[in-house]
Amino acid sequence: MEINWMVKGNCAHRDPQIFFPSDGIGVAKAKNICSSCPVQEACLEHALTHRIDHGVWGGCSERQRRKIRKQRKLDAVLTSVAVTN
Repeated sequence: MEINWMVKGNCAHRDPQIFFPSDGIGVAKAKNICSSCPVQEACLEHALTHRIDHGVWGGCSERQRRKIRKQRKLDAVLTSVAVTN
Protein backbone atom coordinates (compact mmCIF):
# COMPACT_ATOMS: atom_id res chain seq x y z
CA MET A 1 0.00 0.00 0.00
CA GLU A 2 1.44 3.35 -1.08
CA ILE A 3 1.15 5.85 1.77
CA ASN A 4 4.25 8.02 1.26
CA TRP A 5 1.92 11.00 0.82
CA MET A 6 1.04 10.83 4.53
CA VAL A 7 4.35 12.29 5.64
CA LYS A 8 3.64 15.38 3.53
CA GLY A 9 0.28 16.08 5.13
CA ASN A 10 -0.55 18.98 7.43
CA CYS A 11 -1.50 16.33 9.97
CA ALA A 12 1.89 14.60 9.99
CA HIS A 13 3.19 16.40 13.06
CA ARG A 14 -0.07 17.00 14.89
CA ASP A 15 -1.88 15.03 17.55
CA PRO A 16 -3.91 12.39 15.67
CA GLN A 17 -6.80 12.93 18.10
CA ILE A 18 -7.48 16.26 16.38
CA PHE A 19 -8.69 14.29 13.35
CA PHE A 20 -10.99 12.03 15.37
CA PRO A 21 -13.17 14.64 17.09
CA SER A 22 -16.30 13.97 19.07
CA ASP A 23 -18.17 17.16 18.18
CA GLY A 24 -18.85 19.59 15.36
CA ILE A 25 -16.35 22.13 16.65
CA GLY A 26 -13.62 19.50 16.53
CA VAL A 27 -14.63 18.51 13.01
CA ALA A 28 -14.42 22.14 11.89
CA LYS A 29 -10.94 22.47 13.45
CA ALA A 30 -9.69 19.33 11.68
CA LYS A 31 -11.23 20.36 8.35
CA ASN A 32 -9.53 23.75 8.66
CA ILE A 33 -6.15 22.05 9.01
CA CYS A 34 -6.94 19.91 5.96
CA SER A 35 -8.10 22.84 3.84
CA SER A 36 -4.57 23.91 2.89
CA CYS A 37 -3.02 20.44 2.89
CA PRO A 38 -0.92 19.55 -0.16
CA VAL A 39 -2.06 15.91 -0.04
CA GLN A 40 -5.74 16.49 0.71
CA GLU A 41 -6.94 14.71 -2.44
CA ALA A 42 -4.74 11.64 -1.87
CA CYS A 43 -5.89 11.48 1.74
CA LEU A 44 -9.55 11.62 0.80
CA GLU A 45 -9.10 8.94 -1.88
CA HIS A 46 -7.29 6.73 0.64
CA ALA A 47 -10.19 7.02 3.09
CA LEU A 48 -12.76 6.35 0.36
CA THR A 49 -10.87 3.40 -1.11
CA HIS A 50 -10.30 1.77 2.26
CA ARG A 51 -13.76 2.66 3.55
CA ILE A 52 -12.42 4.42 6.63
CA ASP A 53 -15.51 5.30 8.61
CA HIS A 54 -14.06 7.37 11.45
CA GLY A 55 -12.38 10.73 11.61
CA VAL A 56 -11.71 13.58 9.23
CA TRP A 57 -9.76 12.51 6.14
CA GLY A 58 -8.99 14.71 3.18
CA GLY A 59 -11.03 17.49 4.71
CA CYS A 60 -14.21 15.40 4.83
CA SER A 61 -16.16 14.08 7.77
CA GLU A 62 -17.59 10.57 7.98
CA ARG A 63 -20.95 11.86 6.74
CA GLN A 64 -19.39 13.64 3.77
CA ARG A 65 -17.45 10.53 2.77
CA ARG A 66 -20.62 8.42 2.93
CA LYS A 67 -22.30 10.90 0.58
CA ILE A 68 -19.35 10.81 -1.81
CA ARG A 69 -19.35 6.98 -1.88
CA LYS A 70 -23.11 6.95 -2.46
CA GLN A 71 -22.81 9.48 -5.29
CA ARG A 72 -19.97 7.56 -6.93
CA LYS A 73 -21.99 4.36 -6.75
CA LEU A 74 -24.95 6.10 -8.36
CA ASP A 75 -22.70 7.62 -11.03
CA ALA A 76 -21.29 4.16 -11.82
CA VAL A 77 -24.79 2.71 -12.17
CA LEU A 78 -25.89 5.55 -14.43
CA THR A 79 -22.78 5.19 -16.57
CA SER A 80 -23.37 1.46 -16.82
CA VAL A 81 -26.97 2.02 -17.90
CA ALA A 82 -25.90 4.64 -20.45
CA VAL A 83 -23.29 2.31 -21.95
CA THR A 84 -25.75 -0.59 -22.34
CA ASN A 85 -28.36 1.59 -24.06
